[in-house]
Amino acid sequence: MAQGGVMTLGRASNADPAEHTQWERLRRSYEFLSRTKSWPVIGGAIFGILDRLQNIPAFYPVRDMSNPSFQVKWLKRLIAGGMCRGMLEAVAAQPLPIVTTFYAPAIAADEAGHSRIYCVICDVEVNRAWVAENPKKSRIVYLVPSGRTVGRLKQYGVPGERIWVTGFPLPIEVLGDHTLSVLRHDMGLRLRRLDTANRFWPLHRREAEHYLGAANCRVPRDRTPRISFAIGGAGAQTDIAAAAAHSLRKRIVRGEVQLTVIAGIRPEVAKFVEHLRKDLALPQIGMVYGDTMERYFARFAECIRTTDILWTKPSELSFYCGLGIPIIMAPPIGSQEAFNQNWLVEIQAGYPQGDPDYADEWLFHLLEGGRLADAAWDGFLKARKYGTYRIREIVARGSIGQDSSVLRR
Repeated sequence: MAQGGVMTLGRASNADPAEHTQWERLRRSYEFLSRTKSWPVIGGAIFGILDRLQNIPAFYPVRDMSNPSFQVKWLKRLIAGGMCRGMLEAVAAQPLPIVTTFYAPAIAADEAGHSRIYCVICDVEVNRAWVAENPKKSRIVYLVPSGRTVGRLKQYGVPGERIWVTGFPLPIEVLGDHTLSVLRHDMGLRLRRLDTANRFWPLHRREAEHYLGAANCRVPRDRTPRISFAIGGAGAQTDIAAAAAHSLRKRIVRGEVQLTVIAGIRPEVAKFVEHLRKDLALPQIGMVYGDTMERYFARFAECIRTTDILWTKPSELSFYCGLGIPIIMAPPIGSQEAFNQNWLVEIQAGYPQGDPDYADEWLFHLLEGGRLADAAWDGFLKARKYGTYRIREIVARGSIGQDSSVLRR
């Protein structure tokens, strides 16, 4: 939908040298602090700096938290110093709506006087930094994934009329048309592969056939479970990926499981995967990597369609549970991810990881007990997955209609 495609903040193509340097400095600082958490002795203390910046207070008791925090005032200074300047210059040429999945451009556009600003939230909980200094005067409209997110924004002072529950913005490629044709097809295959001991289908066959269609619930020829391990943007989970691959090696060789490592756009992570293949003599390990974000996103969407288990820290990837993919949760990094983890456990769509060195044991106990098939079904039914369609509707019409369908909420 975006004119000229998606704009990635801080790129040299849409930022002057000073702003580009500013974004790079912030990115490197964030990634450095994220990686320090695993350091012995001093890592926890250093990571605490980042954790304090990202901290989200407890939801209860419900209270007024509309006063601007340190992070809000700091962001305002960064914007005054040139952050998002390139983006503002680019959008000034035409009065088009601005849709962003990050808070800085939304607040920068709000301060610059733009009137149609939509901020898509991709986590269940958010820091006060996502909301303008004066939330009642702000023009930002928030498109959120869940009722809990609505409650949090209201605590921060955002009026209810500027919050829409859309669900998570999943890629059209993995959803299909408005009937979710692609997802229902893929979900039927996924449930068959996850139900290795036939624990799920005797209990849920009628329910599955009702939502997915009987034609999508046939037994596939290949029922090998497929695990995708996503290494975060800072590259902080390579040690977990290596341990898991070592543990699963014999099962991979015997064809009992398939493993793909999602490396993102970081060449050093791609090299790590290549070394892992050689060290374990496992050319079967797949990899999702792109030298540009656009190529990576396309390859990721293709991979996720055939993923049965997603092993990742509970970042924004948590919402892929809406596709019926059970989440194995690596330790969270920061307050936001801790809240995402709590939500995944609450809706029974994910499990905290066990010891990666023994993944070949505990992971297959979950599979054989039907636990991961159950988690897939819970995520599919409970996580709102129609967000992309509903966001389109809001941008085009200014509102959305109600739908009683469990899948199209």
